[in-house]
Amino acid sequence: MRKQGFNPYLPSWEYIPDGEPYIFNDRVYVYGSHDRFNGYAYCLNDYVCWSTPVDDLSDWRCEGVIYKATDVQDNEDRDSCLYAPDVAVGPDGRYYLYYVDSKRSIISVAVCNTPAGKYEFYGYIHYADGVNLGEREGDEPQFDPAVLVEGDKVYLYTGFCAIGDKSRSGAMATVLSTDMLTIIEDPVIIAPSEPYSKGSGFEGHGFFEAPSIRKRGNTYYFIYSSILMHELCYATSKHPTMGFKYRGTIVSNCDIGISTYKPANKPMYYGGNNHGSIMEINGKWYIFYHRHTNGTNFSRQGCLEEISFLEDESIPQVEITSCGPNGGPLKGLGEYHAYIASNLFCDEESIYTDFTGAWMNNQFPKITQDGKDGDEEIGYIANMKASATAGFKYFNCIGVKRLKIKVRGYCKGDFEIKTSLNGPVLGKIPVAFSNVWKEYSADITIPDGVHALYITYTGEGSASLASFTLE
Repeated sequence: MRKQGFNPYLPSWEYIPDGEPYIFNDRVYVYGSHDRFNGYAYCLNDYVCWSTPVDDLSDWRCEGVIYKATDVQDNEDRDSCLYAPDVAVGPDGRYYLYYVDSKRSIISVAVCNTPAGKYEFYGYIHYADGVNLGEREGDEPQFDPAVLVEGDKVYLYTGFCAIGDKSRSGAMATVLSTDMLTIIEDPVIIAPSEPYSKGSGFEGHGFFEAPSIRKRGNTYYFIYSSILMHELCYATSKHPTMGFKYRGTIVSNCDIGISTYKPANKPMYYGGNNHGSIMEINGKWYIFYHRHTNGTNFSRQGCLEEISFLEDESIPQVEITSCGPNGGPLKGLGEYHAYIASNLFCDEESIYTDFTGAWMNNQFPKITQDGKDGDEEIGYIANMKASATAGFKYFNCIGVKRLKIKVRGYCKGDFEIKTSLNGPVLGKIPVAFSNVWKEYSADITIPDGVHALYITYTGEGSASLASFTLE
């Protein structure tokens, strides 16, 4: 297959959610938590870092483990895991990793001389008297740190606020000194939680978790996951710790709110929590976010989409696509792995995964893989029962006359091919039971131009789809 950029942007066997992208030395580095394939909880693996040249978002390489769960104090048995981190460059030129472990609601910091070397524990965020942030009487619990360094001040953003929890007020901003640890301005609330959102402009999109901060020109963009979970929203201000106004949704990992190709309230993927940020790379801006695989909340993968800014500094919501990092539609010719599906659904709609990981119960299609965590297995779509649809957006098709699919499973029926949700069926490819991957094909003409591709199973049993080929 020709080298292109796809979503997810990392290999199909890698599970890095909560992505925070940065550019260091002409490379894009992504820091996130690290899920496990077929995991039973969030963030079970050690922190790893991936990077790519700024001019090629398809050439990612793994920089290896940068911090282990066993580096957490008193965690030799790995009872505590590493939640979503952030990284900032200090005034001394060193790289500082901010994180929360699952045992404690305080912010820990590790440091390294390079972006992706081995980080060493440095200390805890604390007040001038030495009391840790989150442990002083009246402090709210700390979670999901985000950091911005400007001159002699370091801005730290934190918080987690479940719906109905009046004990938590919202997203917090705290100012640190140049030692990257000591508080010089106490926490203030910059975005309200759901119980305190009435009259704030954040109604219906109150702060839930996943704070992130970026600056564009003289405007601060506060990105966060709202109480709806599946969406990354943003608020803007001209000041880093006050005056933030809700502006809208940047991306939903099930495309709720997008009405360009379907009803706005129709989910096009099985959504769940979301976390990420925006970044300018080689003159273009992108939103990094994550999707859910394997039928649970616990095997999340990073995706990205190009975004734009309007004259009023707002960001229109973008569609989730298969070609996010490609800079445009994929070539409408050749073989494509099914795991790059941007849409995955069936007639029995479900927006959310359940936090216990048990919601799917085998009635829905899912992106998964063979083997175990860490095996470099190429992903595929499993459990495609009658009406299950995989959507791929977008392809620049020229002269496509035949379509081939690779399928296995206890199935007997047809795969229907369409280029729009409500458009005509362009053709059908019959499939039958097979214990191994088997290729099936049919003469199907796709009109020239840029199209989505929707592949729907109609028949008995359950099919798995490994790939499709446009010829």
